[in-house]
Amino acid sequence: MDDVSPSIRVLVVDDDALVRSGLAMSLGGAPDVELVGQAVDGRDGLAAVREHHPAVVLMDIRMPVMTGLEATEHLMSWADPPKVIVLTTFDEDSYVARALRAGATGFLLKDTPPVHIIEAIRRVARGEPMLSPTVTARLITQFTGGSGSERTRVARERLARLTEREHEVALRVGAGLSNTEIAAALHLSVPTVKAHIGRLFSKLEATNRVQIALCVHDAGLG
Repeated sequence: MDDVSPSIRVLVVDDDALVRSGLAMSLGGAPDVELVGQAVDGRDGLAAVREHHPAVVLMDIRMPVMTGLEATEHLMSWADPPKVIVLTTFDEDSYVARALRAGATGFLLKDTPPVHIIEAIRRVARGEPMLSPTVTARLITQFTGGSGSERTRVARERLARLTEREHEVALRVGAGLSNTEIAAALHLSVPTVKAHIGRLFSKLEATNRVQIALCVHDAGLG
């Protein structure tokens, strides 16, 4: 029998033809990634998701007709939606923050090297966040600046629901650590860390690890 794993089905949604072409070339070099379609705006992207059933969507933010933010919000309301990685630049802070809160799994800067794009897709497809600790910290600091007293109150109330061990795990998710890194830091097994994170999703009302990280930072703990 053939034990080769199926390719990760990826859809690219971006209104810039050069960006789409560049991503297509990058993805074409990975044997375990299959580019199943391209779309030119959010509405076109939603139709393409229905047609091609991708596992991962690379979603631009600023697009005509329907933005990537609106498309992401629509996708996250569907049953069994694909993972969404938003494509961004640092001057789109508010857009990215809303996309992450809507349920996007992570983000890529548009000048990310191809090898890192491929690895991000693999990680997201495995259910892991696409989080770079340095860049995430910078973005989250910008997202949560200003008048966020209500967000802070809500975040602290949610964190108060956690056990001591769950709190420790949440802090490390907020720092961008992987399951393996958290397990090593807290002297736990990886399955135990996964179990704790599953409970964090419920208690913090989060749908992915990025939202856990945002909760930690909203509470002023990251």
